[in-house]
Parts: sequence; C-alpha cells; structure tokens
Amino acid sequence: MAMDKSDISGWLVRPAGALWWVGLLAVLGALTTRTVLVTSDGGMDNSIVVDAARAWLDGGSPYDDAHFLYFPSAVVAAAPQALLPRSVLDVLMPVLVTVALVLGWVCALLLHRVALHSRLAVLGLTGLAVGFAPFAQLVRLGNWTVTAVLALPLCLLLASRGRWVAAGAVIGVAVALKPLLAPMALLFLFARRWGALALVVLVPAVSSVVAALFLPDPTGFLTQTLPFLFTADDAFLRLYEAGPAAVLPRLGVPQALATALAVTAAAVGVVCAYRRWRGPGPGALRLSETSAGLMLSAFLVSRPSYNHYLLVVLPLLLAGLPYAGSVARRPWFWLALVPQLPGVTWPWLESDKRRAFRDAVTLCVLAGTVAYHGVRGARGAADPGEEPKEWRSPVEGGVRP
Repeated sequence: MAMDKSDISGWLVRPAGALWWVGLLAVLGALTTRTVLVTSDGGMDNSIVVDAARAWLDGGSPYDDAHFLYFPSAVVAAAPQALLPRSVLDVLMPVLVTVALVLGWVCALLLHRVALHSRLAVLGLTGLAVGFAPFAQLVRLGNWTVTAVLALPLCLLLASRGRWVAAGAVIGVAVALKPLLAPMALLFLFARRWGALALVVLVPAVSSVVAALFLPDPTGFLTQTLPFLFTADDAFLRLYEAGPAAVLPRLGVPQALATALAVTAAAVGVVCAYRRWRGPGPGALRLSETSAGLMLSAFLVSRPSYNHYLLVVLPLLLAGLPYAGSVARRPWFWLALVPQLPGVTWPWLESDKRRAFRDAVTLCVLAGTVAYHGVRGARGAADPGEEPKEWRSPVEGGVRP
C-alpha cells in the first residue's frame, strides 16, 4: 500500500534505531579519516587562507595571492591556524569542518522543531554525506563556506525565537569570515529589523577596518581583490564556477547576454523570496525558504559561485520535509539534486573541467523551484491572517502560531 504524505511525515519524525546512528557515525568517521589521509593544510581552499595569514605574519601582504578573496578580518581569524604545525592542521581542519556541518544540520532541525533523535535527523545527515557530492568536497577542500553552513541556520533559529539582534550578530560575524551571507541583509530588511541589520553591516565593516590597520597593505582588498572579482578572467576558477554568467559563455553565449540573464534571474529570485516572506505557513518555514531564495538568487549572479555553496541552503530546506507545504515536497527539488550524486558518470561531463555544467543545472533548477514555490505559496493564501491546513505538521501536532 502506498504511503500518503501524512504517513511519510509521521514516519520521518519517529525515533531512529541504534543501528541507524552507528551507520551515520561510520559514514562521517570514514569521510573525515579519508580526508585527513589525502589532504594537507586542512584542504586546498583552507590552505589559501592559512598561507595568506602566514604571509601577513612574515611581514607580507595577504593579498599578493589573487585567489585570497576574503576580508582583512579573515586574515586575523586564520592566524591561529598559521601558528599550528602542519601535521596538527592536517587532522584538525577536516574534523572541525565535519563538526560544523553536523552543527548546521542540528540548528536546521531545531529551527523546524524536528527531534534530534528522529529518523529524519539521521537519514538527512547520512543522505547529505553519502548522496550529495559537495558535502565530501567541502570537507576535503576545507573551504570557509562551512562557516556560512553553520551560521545561516543558527541565525534563523535565533530569529524564529524573536532574537533578531543576536541573529544579526551571527550573520555579521559570518560575513567577516567570508562574505557569502551578505545577501541575508535583505531578510532583515524584509522583516524591518533595523538594529539587527545594523549589526550585519557594522560587524564585518568595523572588524575589517581594524584588521586592515595591521596589514602592510591596508587597502589590498579594495585595490586588488575587488578588481579581480569584477574584471579578472581566471582560467582555473572559471572551470568550476556554476553561475550562468560563467557557464553560458562556455556554451557560446555572449558574455554580456549571459551576465544580463544571470542578473535578471537573480532579481526575479529576490522578488519571489519577498513573496514567500509575505506568504503563508509556519514562521520557521517562511524564514528558511525566504533565506534559501535570497541565497540562491545571489549564487546565480555571484562570481565565483561553486557547487558547495548549495550546502548553505540545502540542510534548511531538507529539514522542513515533514511540513506538507514545504518546498522539499516538490519533485523538482529532488530532481535538481540528481546531477550531484557521487559516483555517477555523466556522458561528456565526467571530466572535472566540465563539472560546472552539472553544478549549473542543480543551481538553476533548485533556484527556479524555490522561486516558483515562493510565488505559488503567496498566491495560495486566500486570507493572509489564516494558515491553510496544508501547512500542518506532525512535528508540532499542528500549525505553529
């Protein structure tokens, strides 16, 4: 007999057995151990930040490396790593990245009030680690995107409990480490939380200005990094960029047209995210789906834009699966993730140099699905003050007020 949606929700929130937890720990342990054995300096991307900190400690400018794309505050934050022996760093970073990914998933579950001992808690994290290639890639690279993967659900968890100022501080700290979550300022603008929005802006601005005073080249980010982001044509980075502005020219589309299409798609995504914010549903679901829409819109137009950026939004959307009206219940949500299945050889796209085409499909389909869901949800609200029955969830036994 087929299982209906309510049965699926009830099944997901039931407690998981001990063997499920053993399997999850085995997967995470194997992934972390293998990363320790095959990487150095905590991963290729982490080594870029650590090398920049080492250059600063040696009296040089961290911005001499064109691939260092972070604020000055990140240089200071990476300094402790630069002081560690490489053998320690090789072990420490993969463990820290894995722990941060787990904590990000925990915050996403708490946001949606899903029990941490539930089947969804175990299966969701196992599925991300085993069935979503960017998860293992992020651990292997040690990319500081992991700070955003943890900070975004933590921010939304605080916001869902009315602690908007603390939520703004979390985003501000995350932006100071890596500017990836800067588009989240729009959420605070939508919510008219001006004090929180001020922290989103002031925390990275003040910390970067203070940190820059200790650098030999205080204006390096402005004079070297920003021009590189907007004008440079880096052959290495371009191979892995998943945004339409980078992928479409590789298919013969003029660069100007590709950029215009990406900007238009991003603008439409922001409008749809606002519609989702104004639409129906539990507060946690509106927070997560609005934030996902904003971030995916930014990924469409940002340079660079990589597949592991998707981990910033995917746990938030996946944790909302028990809600009958969530975007994770849409088939296109799951179809968008198919190109990211590890171990699948795709004809003509098996080379790492062509991986960006698969990543672009996932990004565009997922962004389109979240955007369409935002508009449909808003149109489906006959009475803005009334939550429709489709939003009821077995997690809480009813609609959250």
